[in-house]
Amino acid sequence: MEVLIGAPITTCLSPSVYDIICNLGFELRENCDINSIVTQNGEVCWKTVTDCVSYTESDQGLDYWGSVRLLGPVCEAVHSHFLSLTKGQFEIQYAPWFQWTSLPQLFPEIFDALKSLQSPAISLSLMKLTSCLERALGDVFLLLGKECPFLLRDLLASEELAQIFGQSVMNVLKVFIGSPCGLNLRNVLWHGFASPEEIPPKYCSMMILLTVGLGQLLKSYLQNTKLTLTHRSFVTLKNLEDLVIFPDVTYEVLSVLEEVMTKSAFILKIMLPYWEVALIKFRSQRFADCAILLLAQLETGLRNVFATLNRCPARLLTAESTALYTTFDEILAKHLNDGRINQLPLFLGEPAMEKAAVELLINLAEGYSSRCHPVSQLKKQVLSCEESIRVWALLPFPEELTQEAVRLEDNSETNACRFLITKIMDELYHHMPENHCVLKDLDSLPTETWPSSQLLCELCSTPVPTLFCPRIVLEVLVVLRSISKQCHHVSNQVTAASELRHMQWVERTLRSRQRLNYLRMLSSIRLLSPVLSLVLLLIVLELVNIHAVCGKSTHEYQQYLKFVKSILQYTENLVAYTSYEKNKWNETIHLTHTALLKIWTFSEKKQMLIHLAKKSTSKGLL
Repeated sequence: MEVLIGAPITTCLSPSVYDIICNLGFELRENCDINSIVTQNGEVCWKTVTDCVSYTESDQGLDYWGSVRLLGPVCEAVHSHFLSLTKGQFEIQYAPWFQWTSLPQLFPEIFDALKSLQSPAISLSLMKLTSCLERALGDVFLLLGKECPFLLRDLLASEELAQIFGQSVMNVLKVFIGSPCGLNLRNVLWHGFASPEEIPPKYCSMMILLTVGLGQLLKSYLQNTKLTLTHRSFVTLKNLEDLVIFPDVTYEVLSVLEEVMTKSAFILKIMLPYWEVALIKFRSQRFADCAILLLAQLETGLRNVFATLNRCPARLLTAESTALYTTFDEILAKHLNDGRINQLPLFLGEPAMEKAAVELLINLAEGYSSRCHPVSQLKKQVLSCEESIRVWALLPFPEELTQEAVRLEDNSETNACRFLITKIMDELYHHMPENHCVLKDLDSLPTETWPSSQLLCELCSTPVPTLFCPRIVLEVLVVLRSISKQCHHVSNQVTAASELRHMQWVERTLRSRQRLNYLRMLSSIRLLSPVLSLVLLLIVLELVNIHAVCGKSTHEYQQYLKFVKSILQYTENLVAYTSYEKNKWNETIHLTHTALLKIWTFSEKKQMLIHLAKKSTSKGLL
């Protein structure tokens, strides 16, 4: 890593960002009465806080610098107030107002960090607090909104939150965490720009009080509207194979790492305290805290390498409000903004270190494939769905009803569906990746067996690059994952409905109308099985060629996105029609016919990703 050796870096904050965070809030030395900010009962006096927010002359926008300057004494008073409390007093007075965040247990820990006066611990606490607050605000947004904004700044600017908390309150949050023009505490910490000593502890104290105040406002709103706040469930990794992939970190490895930390050019000296705390957290099995710190510092270290290799030292610093920060998106991109090749991936292609203790990790990294990337998650979804559909063949059906169902299938629309399935499947099989089998004669096999489980497994084992994934690739992946999810939902409903109706048939509790509905269901699912298999094969083939979407023009991309969303709409409608409440089995045939026509029509335009990708020359025949 000799390439990184140079003049010591004293800050990763640009001059103006450093000034607003480290200096501006300390300019006014006036004392602020804590009783004007929070009552003896712990109720936040919002007017005192919101009155400190400044606006531009035209009242069209916030004056962030003026606001930070005026809020400085308020933050100082709040910080002194918290330091004067015992932990018991803090919990008695404020604990009830943290419940709305769904992580109330986090705040006594943050209080302990404040009392410790240790800068790295306070910065870590602020990272956890802002993350917790962002998710909680998203839950509140969904009281009125349908889809939570992806970016925090868009969430804080939403009309929904302004309606619930008031615009003046949301403006306070914008000053602290919602704009690069303000303190922007969340981003400068989570992206690894701020060293421990550069974050004033009083801003952590103020964020605690703001969380309290938001809880109080939310309680009043819920009482007035009779609404109930529901928290979204957290993502959990359920498959053990996703978790047990790295070797154990032994005491010897930790000891070597401690020595390496003080010598490595990858670790900025101003950031070393974060690494030290990360090791402490790891040894005490606080793995989430360790990961939070190391993720931010990984971005810092890679940004340093990126800026050095690409000869753009200014990119190491936080950007001004008129420019974007250099984050993982750019650091790991294939090209720079000016079109030049990013040198970082080329540099990291070679082992970065020769110490024997990390050789195992390097070997592991070379053979590693992402477990949690949307590509990997989609592959798992498809295989799980295919396994669910395979169960249909084992479902018990009355022989006499099965024969009647077969006779029902002899109608023009069902036959048209089967004809289209054969044509589309034949087209898909002509675009198999290299070394995958292709059926020579589709007519020789019943449609219920298309495609084989082995074929989908082989296709899902095909490597799909995940390092360079532009936004349009991720957008398509989101839609494909939604399609797969809906297919699985349909499969589960079919299985449940079939088992229930068969039990009622055996027990002779079916009324005549239910018997007719059972007959329609049997007829319908004989068609749905190959259709869902077709959709799964289409998903996987598009996934294997997913990066071909980057070659589409804007218009072509919009048309393609419209096409995959039409498939999503079809599967969503299937979920509704096959539900226990609706049982619209006959309607699924018409719905399926319409969807198959759309797929075939789009396929004829040769605008699927399988058509754009480089055609393979060697294909096996079965």
